[in-house]
Amino acid sequence: MKEFTYTIQDPQGMHARPAGKIAAIAQSYPGRVTLWKGEEGVDVKKLLPLIGTNLKQGDTVIIRVEGENEEQAASSMEAAFKENI
Repeated sequence: MKEFTYTIQDPQGMHARPAGKIAAIAQSYPGRVTLWKGEEGVDVKKLLPLIGTNLKQGDTVIIRVEGENEEQAASSMEAAFKENI
């Protein structure tokens, strides 16, 4: 398992456009990608639950990657978060 912590930078928080890009990248990996905010986790591969996290600028989340190619997947996911949100 690989994980990283990220603080939302986008003033608009999590909304459809960045969530769609992040979900698409997560879907390209066979393993599991989960976003944790506090005690609640959502599957990053599923767009609606990801949007439903209602993340705001300044919120800190943990992204966990498990399964095949987790090192590469974690690196790609971290880059996707930095580029999109």
